[in-house]
Amino acid sequence: MPRRKHKKYTRPRKLFDKARIEEENSLIKKYGLKSKREIWKADSAIGKIRRQAKLLLTKSAEEQEKFIGKLKKQGFNVKSIADILALDKEDYLKRRLQSIVVERKLASTAKQARQFIAHKHIAIDKKLVNIPSYIVPVDEENKIELILSKKEKPEKKGSVEKIAEEIVKDKVDGGKNA
Repeated sequence: MPRRKHKKYTRPRKLFDKARIEEENSLIKKYGLKSKREIWKADSAIGKIRRQAKLLLTKSAEEQEKFIGKLKKQGFNVKSIADILALDKEDYLKRRLQSIVVERKLASTAKQARQFIAHKHIAIDKKLVNIPSYIVPVDEENKIELILSKKEKPEKKGSVEKIAEEIVKDKVDGGKNA
C-alpha cells in the first residue's frame, strides 16, 4: 500500500501581513522562484535543521560535530550549534542549484538559470539535473556545467520521399547495390 505524501511546508498564519508579503516578493525576485511555496519549503527545511540542532544541545560533542560536518558538506557555513540556530531561509535558498548556476555565471539571471535547469541544459558530474530546488553539496559545486548543444535529430521524411530518395540512389549507383 503506497504511503501518503505529506506537505513539506506550512502556510503563514497571517495571510495578509504586509511586511511578510514584501519580504517574500523580494526573495522571489532575487532568487527567481516560481512561487511563495518555495520560500515556505525553505523555511520548513531550515526549521527542521534548527529542531535537530536544539535536540543536539544536550548530546555529546561527537554527535554535534557529526551534524555540523553534515551541514558543512551541504554547503552551510556553520562552526557551532549557535551558527546552526542562526541559519535562515536565505542561507537555504543560496544552496539551491538555481542560485549556484547564477553565482557561477552560467546564466545571467535567476529566471534564465531556472529555464536552463528545467530544459535539461545543466549537468552535475556529467548527469543532467532538471530540478531547480536541488541542494548542491560542496563537492558537486565545481562539477556543474552548461550543456547547450543538443545532438542533431535526423529529419523526418515521409514514405514517398524515402522511396524517391532510394530510387535516385539506385540510379546513381547504377543498380549495383541491388
